[in-house]
Amino acid sequence: MSRGDDGHGERRKEPEMAVRLYVGNLPYNITQSRLQEIFSPFGALGEITVISDKFSGRSKGFGFVEFEDAEAAKSAIEKMNGADLDGRNIIVNEARPKEDRPARSFGGR
Repeated sequence: MSRGDDGHGERRKEPEMAVRLYVGNLPYNITQSRLQEIFSPFGALGEITVISDKFSGRSKGFGFVEFEDAEAAKSAIEKMNGADLDGRNIIVNEARPKEDRPARSFGGR
């Protein structure tokens, strides 16, 4: 059975993959709910993440927004990349896959 074949010789529609966007140069006071408010007009959202400093809890100035639809994600990139948000021109593009990084060593034995 080939990919997309339902076993009866008919093609079924492949489910669309969610598209994860990187959103950078965000104001440090940004919240997940504010990101949702900004990006929800473009389409259905999945996971929204604001990256925070683990010690201070303050935003590091970037995050990720996941769209359920590729066209909605593309529209968001076109309209929001370079847009002004609280005096900052934000960066919006498709997120790169997370790279495997070597474990960090803190000295010792």
